[in-house]
Amino acid sequence: MNLKKIALFLFIAVSYSTYAQKDGYWDKERSTTKEIIVSARDRILLKTEDLPVGTTEIVYRITLLDENQQMANSLVSVLKSIPDPTGISQGSAGAVFLMSKISGDDTCSYALFTSNDSAKKYIDDGKTDKACYAQEEPVSKDAKRLSLDKSSCLGDNLNTIWFGFHSKNWLLNQKIVLEVVPWVDTKLNRGWNQDNKNEIISLCKTSTMAQKMANSDDFCVCILDKIMKQYRYTEFQKLLPIEKNKVYKDFGNTCYKDADISKNVFNDLRAQIAALIKAQKYNEAIPKLNTIINDGKATAVDYSSIGYCYILTKQYAKAIKFLKEGEKLDDTELLVKLNLAHVYLVNDEYSEAKNIYKKYQTQNVTDSLSWKEKTKQDFTIFQKAGLPSKDFEKVLNLYN
Repeated sequence: MNLKKIALFLFIAVSYSTYAQKDGYWDKERSTTKEIIVSARDRILLKTEDLPVGTTEIVYRITLLDENQQMANSLVSVLKSIPDPTGISQGSAGAVFLMSKISGDDTCSYALFTSNDSAKKYIDDGKTDKACYAQEEPVSKDAKRLSLDKSSCLGDNLNTIWFGFHSKNWLLNQKIVLEVVPWVDTKLNRGWNQDNKNEIISLCKTSTMAQKMANSDDFCVCILDKIMKQYRYTEFQKLLPIEKNKVYKDFGNTCYKDADISKNVFNDLRAQIAALIKAQKYNEAIPKLNTIINDGKATAVDYSSIGYCYILTKQYAKAIKFLKEGEKLDDTELLVKLNLAHVYLVNDEYSEAKNIYKKYQTQNVTDSLSWKEKTKQDFTIFQKAGLPSKDFEKVLNLYN
């Protein structure tokens, strides 16, 4: 293989990576370069430096050298021409290991292990059944890229890889050079793996805000995104419990006000309220309606609903107060007008109620429900709830 072909391999790698660069970097500071003399027929172990948080891929190169030979180019210097792992195609992988001086017939087999115990067992018996990768056929040089999504050698929490070598020279010592360079994903380098993210989401879902929602997924993801952007996982874990609570509260308030999330939250609340009113659980519906009102998201219909609940729990003064607020918000909402007439009626203010009942009796309160029919429906519910009913017939007679 001449230098022109090597240059061609590197050009292909650079060209390819230009179109498919990943968001990360080759961590030369925590790369591994080790040389060791192996006795004839012996087995030895080499341990990599600690892999940085966020390592998703590694490139390694194994070279066997004669006693006085030196490497022409380090693996780190070769990878400078290959901006990301996608550039290590079959051709450029060839360039990775060919950019070294190699001569002689020395060979070795090798295996990779993710635990010290498995690696030591290999030294004792030479078996590779516990290896995450094994090169059984003896080689004088080798280079490979291992990826998190394709190799069992890399896991979310892996810190170290052990390389086990078995010399195939039956008479003489041989020199083995191991080089390992990790590729670090910039986002994962912040320490936010799947388990850590799930931890934050689980805590969020137990919060008071999240429990108000029928579906808190978007809300909790919003909080997670903000925490990940501001803190590394290790930094967040070092916060005191009181500091974490403040972070959750501050980010929760921000996410709660997000237009899309807020819309979903209050729509969920309204669905819950409608179900509670239908089930005649007015005391449970009132605090949920107050949540919408206190957050400044209430419509006139929300004021109508809370007025209706206060009527059925015989809290007439509160009903009048909220229904008047609903009138200010939208003076054309007839559900508010009807409930205002109802509360005047059961509060023994017949003349006030009569004026409203008569004024709107020919209209519809919704696109398909008439004022008169809604009045009849409400009176039936009021009678079952034990509200004062002496004037119900008088009102119905007004419509005739």
